[in-house]
Amino acid sequence: MFPKTRLPFLFNNSFCLATCLCLTTLIGGNAVASSEYRFSPVNQYDINLTAAYWNPIISYVSEKSGVKLILKIGRTSADTTSYVLAREVDFAFTNHLFAPEREKLGWQTFGRRNIPPISGEIVVPQGSAITDISKLNGKDIAFPGPEALIAYKVPMAHLMEQQIKVNVFFGGNQNGALAQLFSGQVQAVGGNSQLIESYSIRENKKFRVLWKSEPYYDLALMASNKVSPADLKAVASAFFGMKDDPVGKVILKQASEKIGLTESSFFIPSDGSEYANYKKFYQNLPPGLR
Repeated sequence: MFPKTRLPFLFNNSFCLATCLCLTTLIGGNAVASSEYRFSPVNQYDINLTAAYWNPIISYVSEKSGVKLILKIGRTSADTTSYVLAREVDFAFTNHLFAPEREKLGWQTFGRRNIPPISGEIVVPQGSAITDISKLNGKDIAFPGPEALIAYKVPMAHLMEQQIKVNVFFGGNQNGALAQLFSGQVQAVGGNSQLIESYSIRENKKFRVLWKSEPYYDLALMASNKVSPADLKAVASAFFGMKDDPVGKVILKQASEKIGLTESSFFIPSDGSEYANYKKFYQNLPPGLR
């Protein structure tokens, strides 16, 4: 069966338009920017929660660096990644660019969040009668979206390897997929361990983990080759300096609390070497997931 997108919430056109306009408008920051770039973080949460986390951070980075960043987020994670692939944005927070053909696009990893490695998981509600992954054969399972590496491609590759056939549905983001699970539309969810854990805390939901992958580092802060070296240096310095600046520290703490992260979830430099197992994963990726 072909994957289906089954979004848990319906938006009328005027609401969608207003939301998109809101998300692409920088909130706060009074510095005079020497340059202007668009920043697209993957939708790990619903649109409102994604914006609530990133808007204050991007406002701070813009003001500190003097480089104006404008948040650009699509309705789903796949939509947001399409902006990145179409070169409509200049900075990204993503793990969707480590496939061999996408590495040729010239994106550079310069940072990441300082959080423990994450894993792909397949979960069911704690009280589910499904206690083993083999029992998912023929069942409906939701994933955030077709571009989600840790939350879709990693667990789906394992199901294919084990010859467990499932009916795939997409929720648009991790929250959307989990909403389908607890509304009874699907029997299991594939996801990112950190996002599932934070959802569990926020929504007071309990899960049974049927399968868990090897650990992978969190998403990467990346810049396109259109960004000047001077602007990249300024933006990176602002991201990394948040944890040591009293104002930045408060913003990070408040933003992190909204999505279930601790105040130690700050940004640190990365040269991309931490993402070697992402690239290794792509070497054996089934054709149907490319």
